Amino acid sequence: MEPTDHATEADPLKREEDGVEGGGTAPPAQTKKKSLGLAKLSHWRTAAFFLSLFLCLIIVFAFSFIIPCPVRPQYLTFWNRTFPQAATYDFLAIEDASKDKVMDVLFVLKAQEGSQNISCFAEGLDTPCVFVSAVAGTNGETLWERPLAPEFHWAQCGLDGLGETERGCLLSHSNQLTAINKYTGVVTWARLQPPNLRSTLPVLSVSDLDGDGVSDVALVAPSPTQTQLAILSGKTGVQIGSEVVLDTAECAMHLLHSTGKGSNYVLLQKDSGLYGLALWRIAAQAKAGMEKGLKKDKHWERKANDSSGLVSIYESGTLRYVLRTGKAEGPSNLLLVTGGSVVLIDGDSLNLLWRVNTSTVLSEPSFGHFNKDGTLDIVIEEDIGNRIKRVVILDGNTGGTVWEVNLLASPNSPKPASVNTINSFSVFMFWGLMPSEANATRDLSEERRSYMLYPHYSSVLLEKSNVMDHIIAFKATLLERGRHACYIMLTGPEGEGAEGTVDLSKRKLKQDVTDSRVLRLGSISSKDTNEDIKEAFQRLRFSDE
Repeated sequence: MEPTDHATEADPLKREEDGVEGGGTAPPAQTKKKSLGLAKLSHWRTAAFFLSLFLCLIIVFAFSFIIPCPVRPQYLTFWNRTFPQAATYDFLAIEDASKDKVMDVLFVLKAQEGSQNISCFAEGLDTPCVFVSAVAGTNGETLWERPLAPEFHWAQCGLDGLGETERGCLLSHSNQLTAINKYTGVVTWARLQPPNLRSTLPVLSVSDLDGDGVSDVALVAPSPTQTQLAILSGKTGVQIGSEVVLDTAECAMHLLHSTGKGSNYVLLQKDSGLYGLALWRIAAQAKAGMEKGLKKDKHWERKANDSSGLVSIYESGTLRYVLRTGKAEGPSNLLLVTGGSVVLIDGDSLNLLWRVNTSTVLSEPSFGHFNKDGTLDIVIEEDIGNRIKRVVILDGNTGGTVWEVNLLASPNSPKPASVNTINSFSVFMFWGLMPSEANATRDLSEERRSYMLYPHYSSVLLEKSNVMDHIIAFKATLLERGRHACYIMLTGPEGEGAEGTVDLSKRKLKQDVTDSRVLRLGSISSKDTNEDIKEAFQRLRFSDE
């Protein structure tokens, strides 16, 4: 017989009934309690499920019927505004003036009455007066307009912290400087021009020098005897300190440049070349102690002249254009155009990166991406004689020619422009007339066409006949982040401030694709059909980076 302590193994049924301690299952009372607990837990889970479902239905209902879904802007493919008996100027700013994340257009008119029935006389101004206007990029409707005292001198938008606004516009007119809120057209401050100082563009947006938490502005005024600079508070327009003499001779151009160490320099174009003067030196001369907090660049300062503080950047007596060109990291490089060359200088070390000999450059260079190396390439227009210009795209890394074409130089043609795409290329746009397309019986001034180039089809151009009105200003841009590539054109009577009919128009870039003719260049031509090429242009997606 087996031992009694193993009876549970020999008779498991008896163990279950008796609930033997040490290896048996729970007694019936305990089992009932567990069953009741599981039932209650199951009820709570069911209740939680239905409560979650109910909350989800409420959220869906709220978003579907109570909270309105955002409505995407509705664009007109083309719009045009006509202003009879008006004059306009070479000023065209692209800013979001309506806070709808769509870019709008700011421009200046001279007229007796604005488009919103605001008259100069009613505002106590001489007639005709100057109207600063903002129109919606979506449909061309007037958002606001602000009458100001004539005459108009210059305007610049996109200045940080002007009058405590996010970004504002500064205008020089009559004997005044007026800061305007770009969202409302309200004057944030107005001041008389500093005496004996007639400033020119560009206005330099500098760091906060007076400690009021708002960026300040610097005005540069060249004259035949000297070039001066005055610093104004961006918040109030009050002059900070005294005027500073930058040079004892007239400077043809000025620009603000930042080095790799974060030190700011005002670049001055003189008869002998390009020079830089540190902002901390200028601030110290304007008001003692105001230079505190401004960074110094030891590398640049080692090259500064002991007496004047000027840093020699490039010596040339035929300097025509100075532009900043961005790179992936660090400060911008400097692109210089002289009478016979195009030069790229490292914006930090001041080393010469490359130099390309050219003939006379007809217009200010522009930038875009012809290849996928991430560096901006340069578009220039050279005069090669016989009324023919050569449109050349130079590689931004080496200066080598990557693309070119010869065109007849139509008068009053805007400089080349470009819009970036999401596949690292740019669509380039330039103006002129193919020599083979010229009509010998017609005057060249009656012929002007625009051309579009997409580097993926580098042997093909899209040609479109364009307006023959006198073009005052022209810009190619995106109206919304990453979409709606278009160009804005301001036309009017020839001669700045001349009275006549002024037109402001917007045209979608892809609209020109449909109306354009495909031109094949050179002996190596694309095997794609004209329809395939146009379809490739229509499928492009654009980028603002």
